[in-house]
Amino acid sequence: MRVFARRERPHPGAQLSLFEAQDGWRYSLWASNVPAGLRGWRAQLGYIDAAHRVHARVEDCIRTGKDCGIGRFPSHDFAMNSAWLGVSLIAAALLSWLRLIALDGNLARAEPKTLRYRSCMPPGSWSAADAAVG
Repeated sequence: MRVFARRERPHPGAQLSLFEAQDGWRYSLWASNVPAGLRGWRAQLGYIDAAHRVHARVEDCIRTGKDCGIGRFPSHDFAMNSAWLGVSLIAAALLSWLRLIALDGNLARAEPKTLRYRSCMPPGSWSAADAAVG
């Protein structure tokens, strides 16, 4: 197992720890099970880092799918759960297209719970904290 450390500039508005705020960089550590003795393109640090970032995006999509109902089946009946899964996958796909085509800024990166709240409440009822959080 190898442990990697990444140093990057934080995005505007990011909350930094006291250690990170001192020099203005964000640090992250992550572990990989790619063997140290591996040779070729799969052993290059850039490839390992890119593969890790793609995996993080996949985990975000899985979390969004669970928020759309994929992880909560309503019944013990297979047919009903099959229909539920189909509708949940359609909802996750529609949410992805909505983010891609119609939303921008913080709303394009917002979680489904935030989007439900914002779509059900009139804009005048949002607090200043809600406007800043995506």
